[in-house]
Amino acid sequence: MMWPSVALLAFVTLQRLGELVLARRNTAALLARGAREVAPEHYPAMVALHAGCIIGLWLLAPGRSVGLFWFLVFMGLQALRLWVLATLKERWTTRIIILPGAPLVTSGPYRFLRHPNYAIVVGEIAALPLAFGLPLYALVFSLLNAFVLLIRMRAENTALESAMILK
Repeated sequence: MMWPSVALLAFVTLQRLGELVLARRNTAALLARGAREVAPEHYPAMVALHAGCIIGLWLLAPGRSVGLFWFLVFMGLQALRLWVLATLKERWTTRIIILPGAPLVTSGPYRFLRHPNYAIVVGEIAALPLAFGLPLYALVFSLLNAFVLLIRMRAENTALESAMILK
């Protein structure tokens, strides 16, 4: 039966495309308010990684059964993703954007983790391929994601620390 795998892939694809639209709108609004982007050089690699992961799943996963456990893990992560989006509101973006004078967000999931969205993405990149029974795929993209996240988190932490010093 092909439709469950295709439905899940379509959901993820449409979700990511919607997030890109939201991120672009939020980024433009933040920049118009005087924000600045930090460390944009890693962004193309991050986009390529995420796009490559989804494209690869479209090539490998249609027609595969969807494992209930990993599907539920993935959907639980989607609820957490919505919590992050609702907490950050117009400050959520896919780029590292620093708005001078804006306080650090410390509510919602940010009470528990400094970078909850990154923790969610780590889980998603593993859980989605595992839902399709693709453990090697999950491992490869998890390792690639770890490399990109290491670069991104260093840049973001440095930017946040300098923004706090400049306040």
